[in-house]
Amino acid sequence: MSELKLSSQQLAAIAGEFGTPVYVYHAEKIKAQYERLTNAFSGINAKFFYACKALTNINILRYIKSIGCNVDCSSVNEVELAIYAGFERKNILYTSNNIHFSEIERAADLGVNINIDSLSNLEKFGKKYGHSYPVGIRLRPNIMAGGNLKISTGHAKSKFGIPLEQIEKVLDIAKQTNLRIQNLHIHTGSEIKDVEVFAKGMEVLFEIAHYFPELEVLDFGGGFKVPYKSDEEGTDMELLGQKMKEEFEWFENKYNRKLQAWFEPGKFIVSEAGYFITKVNVIKNSNGTVFAGVDSGLNHLIRPMFYGSYHQIENISNPAGPLNLYNVVGNICETDTFAEDRELNEIREEDLLVFYNAGAYGFEMASNYNSRFKPAEVLVKDGKAQLIRKRDSFDHLLYNQIELADL
Repeated sequence: MSELKLSSQQLAAIAGEFGTPVYVYHAEKIKAQYERLTNAFSGINAKFFYACKALTNINILRYIKSIGCNVDCSSVNEVELAIYAGFERKNILYTSNNIHFSEIERAADLGVNINIDSLSNLEKFGKKYGHSYPVGIRLRPNIMAGGNLKISTGHAKSKFGIPLEQIEKVLDIAKQTNLRIQNLHIHTGSEIKDVEVFAKGMEVLFEIAHYFPELEVLDFGGGFKVPYKSDEEGTDMELLGQKMKEEFEWFENKYNRKLQAWFEPGKFIVSEAGYFITKVNVIKNSNGTVFAGVDSGLNHLIRPMFYGSYHQIENISNPAGPLNLYNVVGNICETDTFAEDRELNEIREEDLLVFYNAGAYGFEMASNYNSRFKPAEVLVKDGKAQLIRKRDSFDHLLYNQIELADL
């Protein structure tokens, strides 16, 4: 993992000031990840859109904008958030996924870039907008990739995108409705380490790009792997950048056309910048298994239960303590195991445990399950920790509920 990280002392101080559980984000790490991307792909005409479904706190969005990155949205509500955060509409990308056509119409009203993922909505779009509004096509490339099936989006049984074998139907709709197709988009999944997977995606798009005379963009989605364990390696971005440079040069020489490359990294930009700090409520020894029960659960960090994902955990209250095996578990009325048989420095009640790589899909997927409060969020920038979301209070549990008088 990168050495650019917050210290245990900083995290402990934040927990002391803002309480636990709490999500913490490191601004400078976000910037470093974005700069790594721009440097790796400097050899091609590339544009990056932060996939904000990973983390949509308005302050994070504004910071992302301030460092020069654009934004990718998965719903029209995210589009509205991006506009509220100050992004120019030309720098907002909306990629639809099995939604009602009215949402696409709303995105068009807002004037943002649009990717469409079904023949049905593509035909409706063509009939309404014709050549007047450029559009992107999300294709399903039939490539199996990603950390596991739940985060693999490009395989032959995936719900995402228009199947590649239906490309003739796309061309027919384009011809019949005079569509202006400017972008071909694929996204094969998340946690992709193998550069050859991206190479296969390039091959798919370059093979069909010449069928679209007004094409300006090839969009490769995101899915770059970040390391979760100390001995893991992420995607070799520099190698991928060089590979793409070679492929784009080949295409330009063969067809005398210059295209722009788009990417939508989300986890890659914010995951390693995030920390989740919890406090240990109880230590429970049960038939040789030692449970460390923390003041959180799957309501705050669902990824280990949902995806089977791994988060490095550190006891920052007792970093020199002897190593023992623990099951780190939550306080929710469900089985919410964060880590099983994990070797950690001796854990005592009231100790602080930090979960690393918690910037993506942590708070964003949080809920009020068991009527528990969502945690606070804190942003550290220039060494200063600032609250960017208050911890829930009881009023949040009643928000939008209508209390009937005659019950």
